[in-house]
Amino acid sequence: MYSDLVRSTTEADAGVAVVVEDLRRSFGSTKALDGVSMSIPCGTVLAVLGPNGAGKTTLLRILATLLPAGGGRAVVAGHDVAREPHAVRSVIGLTGQFAAVDEQLTGRENLRLVGRLSHLGERVARRRADQLLELVGLTEVAGRPVRTYSGGMRRRVDIAAGLVAAPSVLFLDEPTTGLDPRGRLDVWALIGDLVGQGTTLLLTTQYLDEADRLADRIVVLDQGRVVAEGSSDELKRKVGGEVLELTLADRAAVPEAMRATQDLAAGDGRPDGNRLSIPVTAASGTVVRAVRALDAAGVEVTDIALRRPTLDDVFLSLTARPASKEAA
Repeated sequence: MYSDLVRSTTEADAGVAVVVEDLRRSFGSTKALDGVSMSIPCGTVLAVLGPNGAGKTTLLRILATLLPAGGGRAVVAGHDVAREPHAVRSVIGLTGQFAAVDEQLTGRENLRLVGRLSHLGERVARRRADQLLELVGLTEVAGRPVRTYSGGMRRRVDIAAGLVAAPSVLFLDEPTTGLDPRGRLDVWALIGDLVGQGTTLLLTTQYLDEADRLADRIVVLDQGRVVAEGSSDELKRKVGGEVLELTLADRAAVPEAMRATQDLAAGDGRPDGNRLSIPVTAASGTVVRAVRALDAAGVEVTDIALRRPTLDDVFLSLTARPASKEAA
């Protein structure tokens, strides 16, 4: 089974698969990483989130030995990234933002090709390809050219290709970008299976619900620095309180709605078209008080609700802007 292959690879020390200490990297005068530190326990998922230019992809490329660090230290599966790059490459898998498969070959041929390029030998490459096709749920279409696959199926083949060498640590750079909802769910299920079988995952993502669903811990980067770290619930608690969501009949009434509810607000309201999100500290009676205040101000509301903070609220409170796909 694939889990047996994973256990046969180099094991990390003391149950920690990845250690990053004071990692730095600059491009000219721009500090892409400015003293980043973090760790990933074996068999867990760490999601790295951040707005454009936060340093997510730079971090991933350094850990995958594709880019030298400018300072600091990184250890993957017990191997120093700078001093033992070949050893690191032997125990990691990497899947980029776009599927890197040959569309003219079948799914099975793609995986066998990667196996041969990884010096596994023909017999082992064939066996590994069949194991992985079963793991990603593509056995029935393994003989079809990849060009006939859906986006989600191509992505699963691409992830399987990153698993051919049975890595103990897998790096996924925005694994579900461009997929439809069905494809995203399929990839999420696959990631869950991989972690259940012992693989350690570091993923970057622009989807907050993806991090919420998959990650054991989340690191938020902004301008090359770690601005927050913890589980999804821990990060949400940093925002505090609840969020009052208003949908107004007229977007021009947003300023008046903010003035009318300022006594309830625990922070700045965030307008988005005719919608307004207002952080509040007290939940009891908040909706009733808000309705009365808005009615007295003559602001027509079509919908009002109180909800818990989301990861998007965390982003806005920590970085003053929402998460989005990092620039190339």
